Amino acid sequence: MLLTDLLHPDRVRVPLAATDKPGVLRELTSLLAERTGAGAEELLHAVEEREAVLSTGIGLGVAVPHGKTPAVAALEMACGVTAAPVPFDALDGEPCRLFFLLVGPESAAGEHVKALSRIARLVRREDVRQQLLAATTPEAFVRAVADAEAR
Repeated sequence: MLLTDLLHPDRVRVPLAATDKPGVLRELTSLLAERTGAGAEELLHAVEEREAVLSTGIGLGVAVPHGKTPAVAALEMACGVTAAPVPFDALDGEPCRLFFLLVGPESAAGEHVKALSRIARLVRREDVRQQLLAATTPEAFVRAVADAEAR
């Protein structure tokens, strides 16, 4: 599985308008709801429920909010970059600017874990994070992910 199988420019927002954690979660789940036809509140609830267990801020300025819900038939992803760092209760205590939202049904648990792992591997690389942060269009963001996956 490649992240680019899940990611399309119409599911990327650069920059995100939100300036706080609840706003980022709402903006990304709304974007995903618009593209999938799922209920935005259902998606948001699934993500907030998971976030209540432990922050999905994985460090290095990256957060991977995710959740499971029957509101979608398959694993879905939306991404965004904020203009300024957002406090996100990340594991390293640092604010986040890069966000990868994943939502899927229980039946996609295996794909869900693989996607989380792929994201974590990509963003460990400083050059990839810098390319994603520098993206000024959704197309440039997707291209940076595709280039990173090709290496």
